[in-house]
Amino acid sequence: MSRTLLIEVGTEDLPARYVLPLADALRDGIIQGLSSRGLAMGEVLRYATPRRLAVLVTAVPEQQPDQQIVRSGPALKAAVKDGQPTPAGLGFAKSCGVDFGALGERDGKLHFEKRAPGAATADLLQAIFTDTLKQMDQLVPKRMRWGSGEATFVRPVTWLAALFGTDVPPLQAFGLTADRITYGHRFHAPLAITLDSPESYAERLFKAKVIADPEARKTHIAEQINAEAQALGGHARVTEDLLDEVAALVEWPVAITGHFEARFLELPPEVIVATVETNQRYFTVFEDAGQTRLTSAFITVINIESRDVTQVVAGNERVVRPRLSDAAFFFDQDRAIALDVHAQGLARITFQQALGTVADKQARIATLAAALARDTGASDQRVADVQRAAALCKADLVTKMVFEFPELQGLMGGDYARRSGAPESVWRAIREHYLPTQQGTPIPSTAEGQMVALADKLDSLAGIFAIGQKPTASKDPYALRRAALGVLRILIEGDWSLDLSQALQLALDAQPAGDRSPKTRAELLDFILERLRAYRVGAMVDGRAITPEAFEAVRTLGGTRPLDLEHRLQAVHQFVVLPAAPHLAAANKRIRNVLRQAAERDGHAPDGKVDPQRLTHTSEQALWTTVEALEQRKGNTDYAERLLDLANLRDPVDDFFEAVMVNDDDAAIRQNRLALLTRVDALCREVADISQLPG
Repeated sequence: MSRTLLIEVGTEDLPARYVLPLADALRDGIIQGLSSRGLAMGEVLRYATPRRLAVLVTAVPEQQPDQQIVRSGPALKAAVKDGQPTPAGLGFAKSCGVDFGALGERDGKLHFEKRAPGAATADLLQAIFTDTLKQMDQLVPKRMRWGSGEATFVRPVTWLAALFGTDVPPLQAFGLTADRITYGHRFHAPLAITLDSPESYAERLFKAKVIADPEARKTHIAEQINAEAQALGGHARVTEDLLDEVAALVEWPVAITGHFEARFLELPPEVIVATVETNQRYFTVFEDAGQTRLTSAFITVINIESRDVTQVVAGNERVVRPRLSDAAFFFDQDRAIALDVHAQGLARITFQQALGTVADKQARIATLAAALARDTGASDQRVADVQRAAALCKADLVTKMVFEFPELQGLMGGDYARRSGAPESVWRAIREHYLPTQQGTPIPSTAEGQMVALADKLDSLAGIFAIGQKPTASKDPYALRRAALGVLRILIEGDWSLDLSQALQLALDAQPAGDRSPKTRAELLDFILERLRAYRVGAMVDGRAITPEAFEAVRTLGGTRPLDLEHRLQAVHQFVVLPAAPHLAAANKRIRNVLRQAAERDGHAPDGKVDPQRLTHTSEQALWTTVEALEQRKGNTDYAERLLDLANLRDPVDDFFEAVMVNDDDAAIRQNRLALLTRVDALCREVADISQLPG
């Protein structure tokens, strides 16, 4: 027989950031507790609102399966002396609830084993719940204590509901004893609700104006917001983070629309979005789906069906107005000072104690960005624009607007530069130089922005590595992994064939302190290329995932130009599905072994100088003809085509190994055949190391 289990913890309003993590911890703890006691279960649902955390588990057996109890006691020499049990032996027997004579022996120790009937599930729930609450406590750094009790939780616990089938299990916590009472919406349905069964939980709460399922609540909120925006003829900006936060603040969401004064639309859209979303948790509305033309409307989600919505709207508008007024004041104050004057204040901000101020960093970025631009063959004008943008890229860090909204760094600098008349290539580079900020975000849209972003990230990587503070397995305070991935994405997606090793050395040479030697450069290069492995291995291309072997085949060659590595990787990814690929990989492995053994025997590697006159067998001649033809195509920069051509080696190589003995008794013939295989091996490593592929 089985029943459905429901446990609900009712609280004062929880902080939004803890609602889902605590609900997940409650669910996981109950699942783990039941599973560890041998109790199977059916579907598991977790519920969460600002005032409750709950889990519902179906098909939980009423009785635990019979238990095989096995215990190992003290060693026999300690448990028995002169044929009589010692206190240690008697104590172990007593702890097992049997006489000493009932104990056995295994591996030189006392042994106890018996089969006992399983406990009633209802009797196990208290221990499971207690353990779960301890795990939940670990998620919250600061907990509250209330009343005269000693129990703590993120917020005071006001009720505890539990049902196992139609029965209330004996659960206690927070000075409360569980019963079948829950509560609906604080204002719409404040009276107690008596639950008859766990299955009716969500439905009963819905009737009491509570959407208990957080995912259903999110969906309902998104639908309401989009409906409000469509009614306005616009498009709402709905981010997943804001939607999660709002869903964790309400139990019965109702979307309403308000407006702010049109004069605030003179502010950059990002400022209004940051003000309205970050401070107020409202949703902004744009005229277009591309979110370029902001409207004066905003949508907020309240937790009540108000009798007088106009009053609620007026209240929200009243709250938004001073926030936007402050933003407008900061904006005007910032614009009264030229951006290069703002930049002078960077000398007062320390970037890193050993690496100087942000002003020092900005100067290094400007020099490095200009050097990178020259390496790409940029015109003098582009180099000048890059240098100008880099010299101002951090200036907005000292502005009032960025002090108030740190997430606007770069965006405000770009806007201030644009409004001061800077060319688009300059202000856009300033605006976008932090990109890409995370996985999925774009790289800078212009060549100038890409050079400045590269220089910024390379400077951070070089400086922090030079002073010996590279990331550990668990800590990366300077976000160097993200910077490394940003460097790779800019070089690959921006189509820049820059030598990463040379760029890193330039960045290291500019650092004011630390180890700037080639050793540090090598460590940095390995660190960044390992990010390339994580970025590309497993990525789907043409419906297939890039394999670790394909990446290793390219990485083994030791290239230092990420764009070139990417082109080679794409070619290998196409090559591995060819029928010839595994055969050629296997043959190349065999060739490597033959050449290695020859080098060990002769004390040197074969020189690769083939004498065609000594190729007497038709299989040798056919292989040599194929090798010569392939070597003539070395100038072909299409890696995929070169690998496709390489497949032509399959049959000649197979025929060669079938027809001739490489290690011929005649030393001249042997060396000639080894030289031929050396040339084949070189071809198999032109684009990638074919021997690394499966085969």
